[in-house]
Amino acid sequence: MAIMITDECINCGACEPECPNTAIYEGGVEWTWAGGTKLTQVELEDGTVVDGNEAQQPFSDEFYYIVSQKCTECTGFHEEPQCAAVCPVDCCVDDPDYRETVEELTAKKTWLHDE
Repeated sequence: MAIMITDECINCGACEPECPNTAIYEGGVEWTWAGGTKLTQVELEDGTVVDGNEAQQPFSDEFYYIVSQKCTECTGFHEEPQCAAVCPVDCCVDDPDYRETVEELTAKKTWLHDE
C-alpha cells in the first residue's frame, strides 16, 4: 500500500527530502510525474497520455501530501518508509485506499526509475 499524510500534519517538511521517488509535496504545490523519476510521459487509467513534466494539481492546499501513484513505501531503497520514520507527529500512515503487495511496489519502483 502507499503512505498518506493525515490532517495532523504540522507542515514541518521533514518527510519531503526523505522520499526517493519525490512523491511528497508541500500543500498547494503542483507536482509532476517526472520529478525524481525517469518518466517522460505517463498513460493514465483513462488512456490519456500526460507529459512527465506537465504540472499536476496539488492533492492538498493545506498540508504536505503524497502522490500515491509515485509512492513505493521506499521499496527497493530502504527497509521502511522514510517519511514515517522521520515524521515527528506520526501522520505518515498506510493509505487504506491504495493496497499494494511487495511485488506491486517493486514493479512500481522499476517503472518509476529503471525501465
